[in-house]
Amino acid sequence: MTMAPWTTTRINQVCEVTSSKRIFAADYVSEGVPFYRAKEIGERHRGNINVSTELFITRAKFEAIRSKFGAPKAGDLLLTSIGALLGLPYVVKHGEEFYFKDGNLTWFRNFDGIESRFLYYWMLSPVGKGELEKSKIGSAQPAFTINLLKQMEIKLPALAVQRRIAGMLLAYDDLIEKNTRRIAILEQMAQMLYREWFVNFHFPGHERVKMMESAIGPIPEEWQFTNIGELLMFHIGGGWGEDIASGQLPCEAHVIRGTDIPDVRTGTVDGCPLRFHKESNLASRKLKAWDIVFEVSGGSKGQPVGRAALVHPAVLSVFEGDVICASFCKLLRPDSSKIGVMHFYQYLLEAYSNGQIEKYQVQSTGITNFKFGVFLEDAKIAVPPPVIQAGFERLCQPLIDCIVVLGRKNNILRKTRDLLLPKLITGEVKVEQLESEAIAQNA
Repeated sequence: MTMAPWTTTRINQVCEVTSSKRIFAADYVSEGVPFYRAKEIGERHRGNINVSTELFITRAKFEAIRSKFGAPKAGDLLLTSIGALLGLPYVVKHGEEFYFKDGNLTWFRNFDGIESRFLYYWMLSPVGKGELEKSKIGSAQPAFTINLLKQMEIKLPALAVQRRIAGMLLAYDDLIEKNTRRIAILEQMAQMLYREWFVNFHFPGHERVKMMESAIGPIPEEWQFTNIGELLMFHIGGGWGEDIASGQLPCEAHVIRGTDIPDVRTGTVDGCPLRFHKESNLASRKLKAWDIVFEVSGGSKGQPVGRAALVHPAVLSVFEGDVICASFCKLLRPDSSKIGVMHFYQYLLEAYSNGQIEKYQVQSTGITNFKFGVFLEDAKIAVPPPVIQAGFERLCQPLIDCIVVLGRKNNILRKTRDLLLPKLITGEVKVEQLESEAIAQNA
């Protein structure tokens, strides 16, 4: 069967390109219908399940706007249109309810002859990014204008083919989202297990153990109240090296930065740069399996320093060479004869999530630093007898193992999707060809 040729058209001929009704600061309330800006849509685009927003509008305000002007509904597309997050598309899902800031986001709706999900993947492709680049104005604060976005040219196959292409790419994203949700559940399970055993002291057999007073309140008898620094076998600041090898910097090693920590937790290391280092610096800073990378400088508003990533053996093997942490981080090596690494790692995650870590921060010349020496001497942890330690390690490690496995699967899925996307979205590879190959493989 001969397929219909692809045709070139302008975006404003196949959908409406608009923005929201203006909302003023006086309309913001502490709870109600979420009000999104580029930041929140950026989180959605990156697959974050729980989007945090400080802004809301009342239900009454939202309903009044929706009845008169409309509101984003399932299948509509929003595009971040100003600042550092410029150019991130997001297709609204079923059940989502929010309004958004004019100027921060551009709204594509009322599609006719184009599938919104096809448009989404087109915007992520090199050809789509090229058209978006033409719609950009400004340099210090780059932004898109609605008039220029309307004039973007797009090459479209028949609507049925668009849906099949989008469906094939969406299958990868659906798997990634499911794995991401499973990772979030596993992380929550590990933290809940830690809190139950080491915060609430509901460990196996706790009913038969007496409590005694300590500097952090009542703790079980035979538990040791210990400074964090006494539980480390070794710690050292990281390094940065140079991007070009030289006689003084002959040794290559990847570097884990603070910004890489969220990805490293789930086994994704593609963003960690390869640098060249002095042999003496590298020798003392090489990361080993079960080390912890701990961030001590940097941070931002709403994201304090003190994030941590466990160097899982599977993560270390992905690098296929030496790896160190960056100079804004510390290598922490817990003493396994005193505390289990899972216990120590979950302690750091808990201290970060409950805000305890923030008291060790100090602002200096616009950069947030961490009072690491004070932290080692001041922060304390209740350490249980070895049998309880071992029990926690046995229960917690399989959760961490599974997180890394799922994270690695997601990385492979993303790479495969990103390889197919530009070829499918331009017709270089026919969707029928891929469908036929899939059928043949499963026959």
